[in-house]
Amino acid sequence: MTDAATPGSAPKVKTLPDAQTVTQVTHWTDTLFSFRCTRPQSLRFRSGEFVMIGLMGDNGKPLLRAYSIASPSWDDELEFYSIKVPDGPLTSKLQHIEVGQEIILRPKPVGTLVHDALLPGKRVWFLATGTGIAPFASLMRDPETYEKFEQVIMMHTCRTVAELEYGRKLVEELRDDPLIGEMVEGKLRYYPTTTREDFHHTGRITDNLSSGKVFADLDLPRMNPDEDRAMVCGSLAFNLDVKEVLEGFGLREGANSEPREYVVEKAFVGDGV
Repeated sequence: MTDAATPGSAPKVKTLPDAQTVTQVTHWTDTLFSFRCTRPQSLRFRSGEFVMIGLMGDNGKPLLRAYSIASPSWDDELEFYSIKVPDGPLTSKLQHIEVGQEIILRPKPVGTLVHDALLPGKRVWFLATGTGIAPFASLMRDPETYEKFEQVIMMHTCRTVAELEYGRKLVEELRDDPLIGEMVEGKLRYYPTTTREDFHHTGRITDNLSSGKVFADLDLPRMNPDEDRAMVCGSLAFNLDVKEVLEGFGLREGANSEPREYVVEKAFVGDGV
């Protein structure tokens, strides 16, 4: 049985559970897009956390995945950054959403990429591949980040230059942001790299850390547990590789319940979503 409109009337709109309305959609490449939606009035979250979002599946049941909130905790709307997977159960549908349509958003934020999970330090390193930059898009726009740390280093690696555009544009606009533009100036260091295309910086994050290249390029001391803190978001393989590098520098993994020198987000939405 389907809902049918009576002659001369507008079609009946079926509202999703925990529905929020899409307000903006941007397609960055053939495989990457971002969108903004309304924010539930009751939703409170810490910058860097994630929520479950999705659409109704073909079986009539909600199809949900964990997505980091890319907007900061003070924003009136919510922003998400996603890959497109042609045969992915969710993103094959989500990539076609348009302004005015609804998504499901379960307002129960969680996550480890939050300031509370790190001990105080001098520098914080945001280490991300692909859409793993999403939680750092939130944290880079949060004044608390610049109040807690003297230096903020955003290392973002993608295969191609085009895939870096979302992060590049965000960092560029931060410097003119009326809320935190002055805080960002002189504190935020952006270090994008590619792995499959020529660019002024190339190579994997693990290689640039292990070799010391990023420290030389940014004129920073070698990472150490007294001064440096790190947050990691990428594929499972990336997370494991970076953890090994960070622990080689003497950093220890922390959590909300036990703050230490670095944290890893384990609920990242990767291939096949």
